[in-house]
Amino acid sequence: MMKEHTLRHRPNYGAWVFGQLRLLDGWLVVNVLLLGVVGILMQYSAAKGAMQPWALPQLLRFGAGFIVMLVIALISARGWFQLAYPLYALGILGLLLVELMGFIGMGAQRWIVIGGIIIQPSEFMKPCLILALAHYYHRVHHTQVMRWWLLLFPLGMIAVPAMLILHQPNLGTTVILCLTALGMMFVAGVGWRKFVLAGLLGLALLPVGWQMLHDYQKQRVWTFLAPETDPLGAGYNILQSKIAIGSGGILGKGFVQGSQSQLDFLPEKQTDFVFTMIAEEFGLIGALGVIALYAMILLLGVRIVVNSRSVFGKLVAAGVMVLLFVQVFVNIGMVSGVLPVVGVPLPLVSYGGSSLLATLIGLGLLLSVNIHREADIH
Repeated sequence: MMKEHTLRHRPNYGAWVFGQLRLLDGWLVVNVLLLGVVGILMQYSAAKGAMQPWALPQLLRFGAGFIVMLVIALISARGWFQLAYPLYALGILGLLLVELMGFIGMGAQRWIVIGGIIIQPSEFMKPCLILALAHYYHRVHHTQVMRWWLLLFPLGMIAVPAMLILHQPNLGTTVILCLTALGMMFVAGVGWRKFVLAGLLGLALLPVGWQMLHDYQKQRVWTFLAPETDPLGAGYNILQSKIAIGSGGILGKGFVQGSQSQLDFLPEKQTDFVFTMIAEEFGLIGALGVIALYAMILLLGVRIVVNSRSVFGKLVAAGVMVLLFVQVFVNIGMVSGVLPVVGVPLPLVSYGGSSLLATLIGLGLLLSVNIHREADIH
């Protein structure tokens, strides 16, 4: 009888987990899975129809990251509120470790090795900053948001990691971090006039900023303006990308059939230029299909922003959505010649470890806000 009584009252943790998962927005999870599958398939194609060296690691990383995303989603939004500043400090520590013990690759010092694993701390700084800014503005009364002195602390929170990342140098991540933070400040209620003033100040400082750029960064700007002037040198990447996109036509050349990618004319096809490979092999239809998956996630994210009852939840969700949108926009823009090439991966699709995991962490935070939207955060 005692055994029967014990079994009857034993907590069913499996049922609890699945009960929580039923609260997740199923469409968002499905779209994340579909983009992950697209990424694995394109890594397979990039290796000319082989699982190594990119597809298998991408599969394992996405699988592990997807589990991390679900675990993060099940943690209360109140818990993330309490962890916001400690995680921000941990992110800054990671950037400082890059300065102290980071190794140099491709002319930049952006990575550290912990336990044999290569980590890029700047990627994880993105969700950490989102949490910290959301925590700060949750404490500020909406009638006080417009006070100029209340902008000093969040601007400082943005400036510290931005300067550390820019010093690596990593201009692309710096720009994305700043744009995400500014988007969150706008959602928090900071007036548009202050953004106009900041924009004018930025334009006035452009000559100074130009002098601070590294030579290769200046070359990227000149290449963006006139890639045809050096078709075999600095302009090679973007010209080959345009050729590949144009040759894909409406329906594409077929999976693992892209001439530019399979013959290795297309550079960095597994990372920054993976969208080019999608357009070449699956054409306009395939490219629009991938964009539609991102658009669906963004629309569902907007719904989560609207439904959240706390300022913290709204701003976390808004920050994740701005981050995702900016990264997708910049990546597609640069491979199509609309923007300069700044080395920004396509979320969930490009090959990588830190960027993939950081994106899934952000989406986990988004889902956490959705699950715990009724939570009372103090």
